[in-house]
Amino acid sequence: MIYRSKSNFQNHPFHLVSPSPWPLFTSVSLFILTTATVLFMHGFQGFEYLVPVAVFNVMYVMGLWFRDVISEGTYLGNHTNAVQKGLNLGVGLFIISEVFFFLAIFWAFFHSAISPSVELGAQWPPLGIQAVNPFELPLLNTILLLSSGVTITYAHHSLIQGNRKGALYGTVVTIILALVFTFFQGVEYSVSSFTISDSVYGSCFYFGTGFHGIHVMVGTAFLAVGLWRLAAYHLTDHHHLGYESGILYWHFVDVVWLFLYISVYYWGY
Repeated sequence: MIYRSKSNFQNHPFHLVSPSPWPLFTSVSLFILTTATVLFMHGFQGFEYLVPVAVFNVMYVMGLWFRDVISEGTYLGNHTNAVQKGLNLGVGLFIISEVFFFLAIFWAFFHSAISPSVELGAQWPPLGIQAVNPFELPLLNTILLLSSGVTITYAHHSLIQGNRKGALYGTVVTIILALVFTFFQGVEYSVSSFTISDSVYGSCFYFGTGFHGIHVMVGTAFLAVGLWRLAAYHLTDHHHLGYESGILYWHFVDVVWLFLYISVYYWGY
């Protein structure tokens, strides 16, 4: 079989990516964002203005990169079945790496929680720490996130069955639930009686829930791109790899939150 590439014909189904500046530009943008954030947290003056600029720069460069990938898969026909299998494998390996990232956080939490040292008051939560009530905002956020998993699954199955309206509505509701979850997470942080510097409990709590919150925001961005592509008629019942990858990532976020709620909020209360 002969496959059509950008400029000629090829006798293999694989996509030989053209030279792109976006990986380099994204790396530089992320380095600037990380440096500006660290210096801002250490009280260096002026960096509070650089952080939002760096965030915008990362989003802008990523948008340009997404644009090229969308063009390759939607308009140029480079995402053949063989390429899609490779991309699926890449997404799977990426999520596995994220699993081990959160595994390290849970390891740190249980290392101190199961056998708290004398410095922690020999108890968990440590002496002087008032843990967040798991049956208030955390429970509401759990319901919101699990509901978003249901709605995005409905949207996915609707797309497969050719129900475009159901896919659009399901994705919109999922994004709304994700935004509400993020808002309530911010409210929870603002009313908590402890900070990230309050013993190992504060460090593990904010490190775990905070990075999960970042993953929620990234997943929301993925789904928002998928919604835009749905509205633009880019996706079909058999060609929606990016959208499906975003859904798989979102289910990973759901599962991580269940472990966080059970271990950090409920068991650690």
